[in-house]
Amino acid sequence: MEVVMRDKKRRNVNIDFESSDKKHKRRKPRKRKSRNLKKILLLLIIAVSVAGSIKIGLSYKRDRQALQARNEQKRALDRELDQEEKGPVVGQRAKEKKLYGVDAQKVWNSLNAYDYENGGKKEVFLTFDDGPSLTNTPNVLKILKDNDVKGTFFVIGKSLRMNGAPQILKDEYDAGMAIANHSYSHDYKHLYPGRVLNLDNFTSDFKKNDELISDALGKNFKTRVIRCPGGQISWQKTEPLNNYLIKNNMASIDWNALNSDAEGPKKNADQLYELAVKSSQGKNLVVLLMHDTYGKEETVKALDKIIKYYKSQGYQFKTLV
Repeated sequence: MEVVMRDKKRRNVNIDFESSDKKHKRRKPRKRKSRNLKKILLLLIIAVSVAGSIKIGLSYKRDRQALQARNEQKRALDRELDQEEKGPVVGQRAKEKKLYGVDAQKVWNSLNAYDYENGGKKEVFLTFDDGPSLTNTPNVLKILKDNDVKGTFFVIGKSLRMNGAPQILKDEYDAGMAIANHSYSHDYKHLYPGRVLNLDNFTSDFKKNDELISDALGKNFKTRVIRCPGGQISWQKTEPLNNYLIKNNMASIDWNALNSDAEGPKKNADQLYELAVKSSQGKNLVVLLMHDTYGKEETVKALDKIIKYYKSQGYQFKTLV
């Protein structure tokens, strides 16, 4: 009996071993699959990392090449501007002239033809007459700078002769503004005796102012843009002047909008703003007349609001050169 029991136990043990072996054999494929899966995932991670590194490397190379190209363009522009500054300077510093300058003869033609469509482009020229003044011009320059816009200053010799005025004119130029000639005397009787333009008086008067401007800004500076005191349209027999200007590659610029700071009763800043806006309506090309001379403090007060109006209407701020 005892022998039979031992045999049974051995058989049971053998069965258990066999059963364990079978289980062990069944588990092996699962472990192998798991290891293979891990290998595949590891390879994928490595492949993605390598691809990412290659992409980053290519992107870095492209960015570096683009940066080098931009730097070379900037150096080329700087060389060009340096070369231009060494030669004659016409109306405005070379850098700002490239960015903001518009051929004054084209504007002259548009004004004479009452054509303000301007090819659909909305452009405004902020122009300031009769300066420089020690009181208002510096404030005008600050407002223009704060708004990152440029203007054109039509200076007169009588103002430029005052102590400190040449430095103000230089400040205008150094701020990237365009400088134009508005006569030396601003004397209607001398320039237009009997309301008829006298070409000899006119040209000698303007040349005298040219000399003062050059004294302040340097002998290599000149301007080809003038504005007749009172506006060319106000006077008779101006055809000889037109011929003279065309022959000398110059332009006479009147205006087609104004804040009326020199017309009629004295106005406050709000009234000047409203008149500037009203006179600009329906015009893509706007040449706005204002003054930066003495007594025009209300113009200074209105200027920031005027600039913001044109910005809100999508105008680009340009200069006359």
